[in-house]
Amino acid sequence: MLRAARERTGLSQSEAARRAGIGQPYLWMLEASQRVPSMAVAELLADTLQLKLAECRQLFAASVDDAGRSHPARATA
Repeated sequence: MLRAARERTGLSQSEAARRAGIGQPYLWMLEASQRVPSMAVAELLADTLQLKLAECRQLFAASVDDAGRSHPARATA
C-alpha cells in the first residue's frame, strides 16, 4: 500500500523518505513489510504520501505506539 501511494504521488523512495524525515532504507523495509512503523512515523508518512482515509486506517492499524528501545517486543536478555 505504501509503495502504491508513493508512486501515486510521483515521489521516489529517497524523496519520500527525505520529506517524511526518515531513512530511505527504513522506507524500503516498510514498503516490503519487513518493519512496522511507529504511530509518529505513520503520521509523517500519511501526510507525506497524501494517503486516502482507507489507507490511513490501514497504516495506523498496523503501526505500534512505541517502536523505540523501550518497546515490549525488545526483551532484554
